[in-house]
Amino acid sequence: MKKAYFAISYSNRNQFDIEVDNLKKLFAKYNIELLVFVDVYDFKPTEEKEMMQTAFDEIDSSDILIAELTTKSIGVGIEIGYAVAKNKPVYYLRKTTAEYSTTAAGCSRFSIKYNNEIDLTIEMEKLLNIINS
Repeated sequence: MKKAYFAISYSNRNQFDIEVDNLKKLFAKYNIELLVFVDVYDFKPTEEKEMMQTAFDEIDSSDILIAELTTKSIGVGIEIGYAVAKNKPVYYLRKTTAEYSTTAAGCSRFSIKYNNEIDLTIEMEKLLNIINS
């Protein structure tokens, strides 16, 4: 089974429950595990080295990295940089109302700009169909 690492801001994660749930269902349809790092792991502020090593290990074991950057996040930027250094494809997601990140876009193979969770699911499915064909 393939695995996709989903990078998203920890502090803003709860704003994207519907989007993440829809993507999990969509990826399962394509037999791809969607690992939402901030949902699976919980680190104390003093465990920053363990947190980043675990994130890097999970990225290493993933086939792609999906970065949701509707809200800016230094951590997601670090995860993108690490994935690029490891030759992992990066997909950049953001709502149409969000500020465009030239650095995230410059590191990404694909970008999806979406209005809502339905739009995101449709656009991601188109991308998955292209990638899997």
